[in-house]
Amino acid sequence: MLRGGRSWVRCTERCALLVVLLFGVSGVAEAACTPGGGERAALLDWKRTGFAVPEEARRESLISTLVDCLASPDPALRDGLGYEGLQALLRAKALAPEPLRSLRDRLVAMLAAPDRQGVTRPFAVLVLAEVARTDRVEPWMRADERAAMVERAAAYLVTVNDYRGFDKKVGWRHGVAHGADWVMQLAMNPALERSQLDRLRDAVAAQAVPTSGHAYVFGEPERLARPLLFIAKRNLHDEETWTRWFTALTSALGDPSLAWKDEAWLARRHDLGALLRVLYLEVDRSEDAGVAKLRPGILAALKALP
Repeated sequence: MLRGGRSWVRCTERCALLVVLLFGVSGVAEAACTPGGGERAALLDWKRTGFAVPEEARRESLISTLVDCLASPDPALRDGLGYEGLQALLRAKALAPEPLRSLRDRLVAMLAAPDRQGVTRPFAVLVLAEVARTDRVEPWMRADERAAMVERAAAYLVTVNDYRGFDKKVGWRHGVAHGADWVMQLAMNPALERSQLDRLRDAVAAQAVPTSGHAYVFGEPERLARPLLFIAKRNLHDEETWTRWFTALTSALGDPSLAWKDEAWLARRHDLGALLRVLYLEVDRSEDAGVAKLRPGILAALKALP
């Protein structure tokens, strides 16, 4: 069983036919993700079969097509095929270390490419979170590669300035939430050192209270809370350290003279309050010793909140 409730289907004769249609003679996988007619139907049918893993010789072209789909303005292709298909292959452990490196590097390159629709980067990041997960489950990155990914994930999250979430036509963008997912998968990796966890934690702080004054409405505080909880579970920080970190967040509200009479200030207060309350609830129901150390800092920050 694949996590998320999706059942794997054995490659029956029908499934084998789909694999040929999708990744064989027709060459669909070598083109950009712009299938039409029967080709699109075949891709969607492959999804309905449970994303059965094709033979190794076909995987490179398959992955190339799915990565192309991450840039599609069509959510059925971008989210429903590109992301879900890559997630299925990664969680099925269908890629060896070198193909994983190739996929990682291509996704990283997409972060620097033009993104007119604002969908490519968030979905490249969401798949990078899945790549990071593979290294957590079965380590394959060298220490320097892992350190570079930590820096890239932190830098991405800090620099997100497109706060669009869901749109009825385009679907999800969700740059902050996807960046938080990437940071979370890294934070869960026991190979990370405390300094690397600090880098990830401080990247979360940068988006916990956006200086732009954007008010979160798409569940971002919940997603930002997750990496903090996993960092706390490593139990490498004491209560005092966490308390200083949480109380410092209140300074991001800005000029105290603007309290309750400035829209951006109110939005920042909303975001910080939402994060603190999510964390308080999680801490209250957790029995983890490291997570318990968050409590004094969260309470101090809540009390300091105007």
